[in-house]
Amino acid sequence: MPAPLTHPTDAPLTFRGNTAGALAPFVVFLGGVTLLALQGAPDETGFWPVLLAALVVGLALARDRARYCEAMLDGMSQRVVMLMLCAWLFSGVLGAVIGSSGFVTALAWLARRLHLTGGAYAVAAFAICALVSTATGTSFGTILLAGPLLYPAGGPAGADPAILMGAILGGATFGDSISPVSDTTIASSGSQDADIGGTVRSRLQYVVPAGLLALLVTGLSGGAVIPPAALDPSVSEMAVEPRALLMALPPVVVIVMLLRARHLIEALLAGLALACALALAFRLITPSTLLHIDATSFGAKGVLIDGMQRAVGVCIFTLLLVALVGTLQATDLLDRLVRAASRRAHSARAAEWWTVGVVSAAVLLTTHSVVAILAVGPFARQAGERFGLSRYRRANLLDLTVCTWPFLLPWFLPTILASSATAGGDALGMPLQSPLSVGLHNYYAMALVLAVSIAVVTGYGRRFEGLAD
Repeated sequence: MPAPLTHPTDAPLTFRGNTAGALAPFVVFLGGVTLLALQGAPDETGFWPVLLAALVVGLALARDRARYCEAMLDGMSQRVVMLMLCAWLFSGVLGAVIGSSGFVTALAWLARRLHLTGGAYAVAAFAICALVSTATGTSFGTILLAGPLLYPAGGPAGADPAILMGAILGGATFGDSISPVSDTTIASSGSQDADIGGTVRSRLQYVVPAGLLALLVTGLSGGAVIPPAALDPSVSEMAVEPRALLMALPPVVVIVMLLRARHLIEALLAGLALACALALAFRLITPSTLLHIDATSFGAKGVLIDGMQRAVGVCIFTLLLVALVGTLQATDLLDRLVRAASRRAHSARAAEWWTVGVVSAAVLLTTHSVVAILAVGPFARQAGERFGLSRYRRANLLDLTVCTWPFLLPWFLPTILASSATAGGDALGMPLQSPLSVGLHNYYAMALVLAVSIAVVTGYGRRFEGLAD
């Protein structure tokens, strides 16, 4: 058997057509996803064939196909990818157990008792998710924990489905953009040699106005087209088991464990164990509901299986997406982009525009916020120092920019995950939302785009080194 061929991992991956060839797979991917999104693609499974087509195009254009395949595997085998897949699976099961216990119906009943209906319910959902995401620093975790619970309950509360899910995603975005323990905050401040505390304090002048604007728009437009009273009686008058509100404890336990710096997987498994124990102890579900053997199909069925199956779609999408991104990271395209920007930054304002533009291009191409920050961070620091821009200002422009596009556009994991979280709301009159619809109703991310643009154009918040920011 011949020895396997070896390929130099330090040499950039090249494509026929050079830059155009390297970008061609992403053009196929983005074009296909956009087309499906405009047609109301129901979930992430519709994007699988598009990703496969993009990978095939890349393989056909790669000059070294074995190196291209290795780059795909490198992208899929990252530790962070395995962490995401485990989180999708375990949180899917946790959500399924809590949902089957009657918690969502009880939550809807509580919202009606507190008069949180229509836009008020959507505003409350935004606030809850903003608190959770700010405390934990994880937008993904917030979507996974809060989305499947808060979204279905919005039906009896009379909340507009698209606006409600946009508010949930917006709250998750808020924490990602301001939390001191967010990975983007850590990466942006570290790349500019700025302390995290000062970075977060200086960021308030951007995120607070954006958050207030998002709350205002959500509150004014969050009422459902069909009022609660017009819903099917089977939905609006469902039997409520108030004891099911106890099922709020497992998500709280997960959040507390994350705040105490416990591992995400440990927290999710502990929350899952507690959810099963509570549901069984208070007879909210039966053991056979959790898991039973179906003799007719010769397989296992139950809530535990359903929860994992619910996560399969986003898991496969994630693997295919990071494989595609891995092939781009193996090229020198981002390095060339940064070098080109370095030659064109001739003033403080121009340096800021190029920082925003290049990090936007980086996150659009890599679909990974931290990777984009780390790739563009040295340029932002060098260009900013040349014109005396405050390190806090540079860190904020990097962080706030990468907290916009991934939460707006339909081919990013946050919008895909938020769309997936809307599954299961039909019983309460809440239809499945597409990634495009969810992103288009994320008013906080839109407000951040506006805030960053105004800050660069007008100089709002611009400080120079040596002065308090």
